[in-house]
Amino acid sequence: MNLLFEEEGSFKAATILADNDTSLQVEMPSGKRSKIKAASVLLRFAAPSASQLLEQAAPLASDIEAEFLWECVSDGEFSFLDFARDYHGREPTPVEATAVLLALHAAPIHFHRKGKGHFKKAPADILAAALANLEKKRQQAQAMEGWTRELSEFRLPAEFVPLVDTLLYAPDRNKPETKAFEAACTATGLTPAQLLHRCGAIPSAYLLHYKRFLHEQFPKGTAFPDLPAPALPDDLPRSDVRAFSIDDAHTTEIDDAFSVTWLPGIGSRIGIHIAAPGLAITHGSPLDGVARGRLSTVYMPGNKITMLPEHVVDSYTLAAGVDCPAVSLYLTVNEQYEITAHESRLEIVHIADNLRHHDVEPWFNQTTADGPLSEERPFARELQHLWRFANACEGRRGKPSATQGVNDYNFAIDGDLADPENCTVRIEERKRGSPLDKLVAELMIVANSTWGGLLAEKRIACLYRSQTMGKARMTTAPQPHEGLGVPQYAWMTSPLRRYCDLVNQWQLIACLQEKTPAFAQKSAELFAVMRDFELTYGAYGEFQRLMERYWCLRWLQQNAIQEIDATVRREQLVKLDHLPFLARIPSAPADLQPGQRLRLVLENIDLLGPEAELRFVELLTAPAACPTEEDMEESPA
Repeated sequence: MNLLFEEEGSFKAATILADNDTSLQVEMPSGKRSKIKAASVLLRFAAPSASQLLEQAAPLASDIEAEFLWECVSDGEFSFLDFARDYHGREPTPVEATAVLLALHAAPIHFHRKGKGHFKKAPADILAAALANLEKKRQQAQAMEGWTRELSEFRLPAEFVPLVDTLLYAPDRNKPETKAFEAACTATGLTPAQLLHRCGAIPSAYLLHYKRFLHEQFPKGTAFPDLPAPALPDDLPRSDVRAFSIDDAHTTEIDDAFSVTWLPGIGSRIGIHIAAPGLAITHGSPLDGVARGRLSTVYMPGNKITMLPEHVVDSYTLAAGVDCPAVSLYLTVNEQYEITAHESRLEIVHIADNLRHHDVEPWFNQTTADGPLSEERPFARELQHLWRFANACEGRRGKPSATQGVNDYNFAIDGDLADPENCTVRIEERKRGSPLDKLVAELMIVANSTWGGLLAEKRIACLYRSQTMGKARMTTAPQPHEGLGVPQYAWMTSPLRRYCDLVNQWQLIACLQEKTPAFAQKSAELFAVMRDFELTYGAYGEFQRLMERYWCLRWLQQNAIQEIDATVRREQLVKLDHLPFLARIPSAPADLQPGQRLRLVLENIDLLGPEAELRFVELLTAPAACPTEEDMEESPA
């Protein structure tokens, strides 16, 4: 005797070896023996054999229409065997009964299971809804197949036009369009950006990178709320100095300025004057909320997204010809350029001039800085004095303020970035460590370390920068900065463009005014600011490097560069000459040493990457000094 039984949702046939009241010993057609429960048995039969039953029933079941069965069966629960009798009008054979069972089981939309071998006909309204949903899925699958085919042929379906940004930056993988798009990416072996570009949906790689950054960091857009610039205090004492700033031509957020007052018989009094938005923008104000949300100005070639609204920056920037509130650090310096005393003040400072690098460096540079300078040059005597003071400070620290062999790069984009494909780029290489660089860097180090030490001494909370084992990080504890050679270092000199500097300025102002600071020691809010600033500032920096990389590739295309020389940084990682562009060269020898020079051939440029495919040609004989990554880790500004 044979039997049909259900096990784990599937039907099986077997031969009975032993029949007990509650269980049976059976042998499967494969020869395997099993013990099954009597309650799982659906049908007992003598013929055909166990191996033939399901094999013969399956073709019969496929010929039975579920719609016809649903029309035939009455409401209420029923057994498949009873229904098989009604369906055939007689006692069915084991194969016929099994075929009906298989047909009922294969139509879950029409028949709901109510136990082993028992079913119930689906109500008409539920069946109609289920069939409509099934048809919708069928049509959807058909549409997805068509979309995938079109995309694989590099044609953008009309339905995808409004979805391009979503597919690139925030794909919803539950949507059929996304599923079809990902299937096309798999079929073509292309990334989402590459596929959409081939389909003509991405007009510019520049916009691809820029929009991705905005989606990640500025999902609500870059527009500022309509907030007025708070009035600065009008009761500050007025300084008698004539201060001047030193910046590049494109700087609008002028945070710092300097002054020199001669002290006969003593030496000089050097003033470091920092813009003081912290005197007007209060902690917890709406404008603080704007700065807290952005945390820093975002820089990129040809564009920037400021931390504060333009009219607010204009109100507090140290612009030429304006009397500006400032936090000032005065250093009493003797004739040996040693600091004998220092004093901090909140005051009004007159900004006599904004000196620009391109105007000053032709006559104040590495060659001329120690020689006689024409008195007709603006602040020539003061610049020379500050240069000598900076050299003395650098010597006392025992660390260079600007790494030799590392260059800065200024990008100028000609054209409208709304149409980036028609823009051209100019890249100017400028050596670090010029007298102006060192002068500014050393004075910033003095200010940031001195004020950081003052807050540490007064036990006022502060956000510090520390560097140990070559790694720089933020901390709320005054720890050494080994790269700069100072016992503590706190960013305080850029409050118009970095939120951590604005926070530290609030703390410094409270210290100087002998008021309760905005943030207490071990403040949870201060820790949150530190964490968010470090993450966001890092993301902004990565984006700036990515956009510089993009414009470097555009420069290579624009100038039809085919061969270019490079310097090895480590192993097969090289830096291209005259560009801030690092690339790995798999075809280069594996035993390259830092500083070795190579000649490369440019074989392909991928602006979507943005990447360049470069091939090694030959080793060059002239070695080059190569800075370490630790050297480039931290900027004093």
